[in-house]
Amino acid sequence: MAGVMRDLEDLVEPEALTGSVSYRLRLLQIAAYKSFEKTITGFGAAPRYYGMLKLVQANPGIHQMRLAEAIFLDRSSLVPIIEILSREGWLERRDAKSDRRVKRIFLTDEGQDKLARLEAEVARHEAVITDGFTPAELDRLRGDLARIDANLRGFLAAPNVEQSA
Repeated sequence: MAGVMRDLEDLVEPEALTGSVSYRLRLLQIAAYKSFEKTITGFGAAPRYYGMLKLVQANPGIHQMRLAEAIFLDRSSLVPIIEILSREGWLERRDAKSDRRVKRIFLTDEGQDKLARLEAEVARHEAVITDGFTPAELDRLRGDLARIDANLRGFLAAPNVEQSA
């Protein structure tokens, strides 16, 4: 039957996976993304870029390169996303006054209005995935995720080091 989760009791998950934080994070990210896309409709491409839109809202005029860094994207990957969201009326790019080669990103007035409506749907989805957690457990989870984020940002910012065999 389509859409029904099969019984996973018979699935053997090797210890290399059950003990791997990065594997579990990736698996949960995929599941969270699928459930998010399933429940939030009518906003075009924006739901998948909600975090990016909130960063632009909190940092009006953010430099396009800084935005790419903040969400772990290459500039070349960010440009088509900005183009899509611009066509849908969410964002606009403006030249920086000091350097026309620099692009600054802003939410449009329409984007601000639509983002307010999208936030209600995001809050509903967040309630689904955090159901049963106490406030203290959520604080701990957010803190642990922030530590992982800091570890990854530090690792990615460090110069490349040759791996010994």
